[in-house]
Amino acid sequence: MIGSLYVSQRFWQQLLRSYHLFRIRFAMSHAANISAATALCLMAVLVNAASAAEPLISELWGRAGEKWTAESRLPDFSWAGYHQGKKPLPALNPDCSVKDFGAAGDGKTDDTKAFQKAIAQSAGKTILVPPGTYVITDFLTFDTTGTSLKGAGSRQSVLKFPKPLNEVKPNWGATTGGARTSNYSWSGGFITISGSTPDKTLASVTADAKRGALSLSVSDVSGLQVGDEFRLQMADTKQQTLARYLYADDPGPIEKLGSRTRVSFIARIVNIDEAARRIDFDRPLRTDVRREWKPRISSAASTVEEVGIEDLGFEFPEEPYKGHFTELGYNAMAFSGVRNCWARNLWIHNSDSGIFVRGANVTLSGIEFDSERAPERSRKVTGHHGITLSGQDNLLTGFEFRTHFMHDITVTHGSAGNVAADGSGVDLCFDHHRYANHANLSTDIDLGEGTRMFQSGGGSALGRHSGAWETFWNIRSRQPQTWPKGWGPDLMNMVGVSSSAAAITDVKGRWFEPLKNRQLKPANLYQAQLTKRKESTP
Repeated sequence: MIGSLYVSQRFWQQLLRSYHLFRIRFAMSHAANISAATALCLMAVLVNAASAAEPLISELWGRAGEKWTAESRLPDFSWAGYHQGKKPLPALNPDCSVKDFGAAGDGKTDDTKAFQKAIAQSAGKTILVPPGTYVITDFLTFDTTGTSLKGAGSRQSVLKFPKPLNEVKPNWGATTGGARTSNYSWSGGFITISGSTPDKTLASVTADAKRGALSLSVSDVSGLQVGDEFRLQMADTKQQTLARYLYADDPGPIEKLGSRTRVSFIARIVNIDEAARRIDFDRPLRTDVRREWKPRISSAASTVEEVGIEDLGFEFPEEPYKGHFTELGYNAMAFSGVRNCWARNLWIHNSDSGIFVRGANVTLSGIEFDSERAPERSRKVTGHHGITLSGQDNLLTGFEFRTHFMHDITVTHGSAGNVAADGSGVDLCFDHHRYANHANLSTDIDLGEGTRMFQSGGGSALGRHSGAWETFWNIRSRQPQTWPKGWGPDLMNMVGVSSSAAAITDVKGRWFEPLKNRQLKPANLYQAQLTKRKESTP
């Protein structure tokens, strides 16, 4: 093992054979011996070429997960997305069409009422949006399970929004610094998928447990059954011990954070020991569990699940972007309080913000952004938030940013276990918005230029931008990256990042494994972990 580069015995044998063959041929053609210096130079060239061909294998995972354990610093991200990756996204078959309810789709007629009527009268059904351009001037709210909207393609079925949300339903607020702004600057969407989760406590946790554990002792098992999916919830103390833990005891200034830090974790019960009042579940704990954080068990269900929005375009006016916190709500979508929903194959054009997700196990797949707006002058961006993942175990995959947002991909308050994978951008940034977000993954992503990978927002004294166990795996860019000092605690993982810096592999400190012109295997950590989990599941 040389650093984190695995070099096999066979490789060295092949290298030496190549070297001797080259030396013989060179001597024959030039009737001269190769000097020792020339031989050393040749060896260096061969080693560098071979090193570039040999994949980077991280000690955190190995070739196929053989080096990984649930207690290690590398979280298990395989549970992200629709039904925790156990099911593919469903194939939708339309039951009716918006044209059945009077939609014109001519790009001029206001089709809002027709869409709202279709949604209200088609609970649990899939509504087709045929090719055309549909003018929408109000919220389209989905609040029933199984009600979906399907177009004919992201460029064929286009929803056109001539005015912002703040004109539809004014919602003024203030920034963390007190400046007046619309709350749609960081929330809301014309298409809103809205649900709620039961808050009734089914049991309290009665004993501490370590990260990676697969069981919990509880106060009561009478309201629990094998097969139930439960939500573990924990809240911070006045002493902010939960926030400090999630920041690996390196939180930075947290005076304004107070005791707002929360942890949420979903798992399925596989066994109940009634005598011991213990439940066993199907996935390892993402964090420690301590009684001081008042851990409790509730149902993981949401009032709204199985809603899909797919094969649609979202078009907003080509108005100049005026800058940070000036946004009035040219926002495409918002998921709130939902679970096991999805958005697939969407084109979002000229938006202030794209998609806000506050829920669990939501999948966003095939999302494209572009813009023809005149950019804000200082940062040359055309909008505020691209994608925001503020829940748990959500999956963003197959995305493309052909424009710049102030914050391209955001994790924030309560964000944990989210995955961004298999995407690209012009000059992407991973915005970590403080509030003890932790254990999220970015993998197999091409940043583009790479001048602002860690550019992040969030108010002051709310903790460092990122919490512990944040993982960046196979992140490519034209500009080299370095460890973002002060951005988060040392307990983060950066593996396969474009960089010329030296590797740092401190089990209890920083973990930084640069690519250096090699390919990382596996390229997509999420897919590798999901494959391993499925192969090991009976």
